[in-house]
Amino acid sequence: MAKTKTIFVCNACGYETSGWMGRCPSCQAWNTLIEENMKSSAPASSMPSKRQSWVSQNETVPLSDVSVEEDPRYTSGLRELDRVLGGGFVTGSLVLVGGDPGIGKSTLLLQVSHLAKTKGLVLYVSGEESRTQIRMRATRLSIETNHITLCTQTSFEEVSQTITSLRPSLCIIDSIQTLYSEELSSAPGSVSQVREVTAGLLRLAKNLLITIVLVGHVTKDGALAGPRVLEHMVDTVLYFEGENSSPFRMIRAVKNRFGATGELAFFEMTDVGLLEVENASTLLLSGRPIQVPGSVVTSCMEGTRPILVEIQALLNPSSYSVPQRMAQGLDRSRIGMLLAVLEKKFAVGVNNMDAYINVVGGLKITETACDLAILAAVFSALKDRPIRPNTLVLGEVGLTGEIRPIADIERRLIEAGRLGFTSCILPGSNKSGLARIQKRKTGNPSLTDLPDNAPVLPELIFADTLSEAMDVLFMDAPTQGSIKKGGRS
Repeated sequence: MAKTKTIFVCNACGYETSGWMGRCPSCQAWNTLIEENMKSSAPASSMPSKRQSWVSQNETVPLSDVSVEEDPRYTSGLRELDRVLGGGFVTGSLVLVGGDPGIGKSTLLLQVSHLAKTKGLVLYVSGEESRTQIRMRATRLSIETNHITLCTQTSFEEVSQTITSLRPSLCIIDSIQTLYSEELSSAPGSVSQVREVTAGLLRLAKNLLITIVLVGHVTKDGALAGPRVLEHMVDTVLYFEGENSSPFRMIRAVKNRFGATGELAFFEMTDVGLLEVENASTLLLSGRPIQVPGSVVTSCMEGTRPILVEIQALLNPSSYSVPQRMAQGLDRSRIGMLLAVLEKKFAVGVNNMDAYINVVGGLKITETACDLAILAAVFSALKDRPIRPNTLVLGEVGLTGEIRPIADIERRLIEAGRLGFTSCILPGSNKSGLARIQKRKTGNPSLTDLPDNAPVLPELIFADTLSEAMDVLFMDAPTQGSIKKGGRS
């Protein structure tokens, strides 16, 4: 006789309890506990993940005797995707790709199935589309299907048998929310089903040394649907971002055990599929107005890649008792702090103005190296005067008005020089860290680590305080402070 057990599972973190509670004691989220019926007539050893090892090698060996050649990489066929993955797919890894509906996840993975340089066949498991629908998409994308095997099952037990018998080099599961284990009575996509099926697929990936790519749905807030433990179990988590009204798409790595996190890849959605965009800075700066008040160009680091973006600001007299602070792509709390510093140092009346600040292109900036560019855009919009032409603005602003140093300055300057910027405002404390670039500009032949075809670097202007930076950017713009020091390279 099968035993039925009722439990309540948190839809946010996967916490389980025997009784309902309004607030999850694990993640402190409200109204996230969902009732599920756990019914199982099979022994515990037949469960997809319970009481089973994820790795078959149980013997202990010295770490020095483990060869890294056991887990080689192979390319996905897309250079932008390879860079986000850290060099390509790793055998025996589990990759999770999440994104909004209709963003292009299935299109991307079908292209990867065609372009990936695998040593065996590719298994495409679809629980959302029929074989005819997948073939129609493959025909539209001009994809060769000789080495791609389709499976339209949703039962984990049947999919597991198929993977074990075929032993593909690459397996794509579209999507993880459609798979279910027959040993669990809960509905497909529930917390328990997603957790157990993912654990079973992880065991298959480690034991058979195959790469499994999971497609995950997202919630209305943009987070991956299912228990939070799902992101801890997989090796790599990729977010597919973009606006449905725009043809451009971005893939961001938020977790990667085999490479750097925070990497960003750009693609363009066309009639023939996703095309790589190698020059992201040119894409984001295309159509930028020249010498317009309220427009400033800065550089942000996405992983190891410098990207030049435009920050725009608009200020209007406020009609409310509390001025509005609207920001797209930036942290609103930090915007408020920066505006307070600007008002303290210059007394320009920002406290009575509605401020609207936008990062053009839909990019989200989290680093503080763009603080000075934000204040320059606000000051430019307030005074209705453009900043110094062809100038890149970099620097972190402290509460006392000082400009603090930033990291990866060399990569940012090389990217700025490649796009034709002639000058750059930098923190004065970064001057000592630019010795190699200074030697290159003076023609020192001892410097051999920079490429010969490197672009001409912009003129470097150093500023230690916010007043110095504004004096340089606006020349004779009225400020409370005056330039006491600040050099040019």
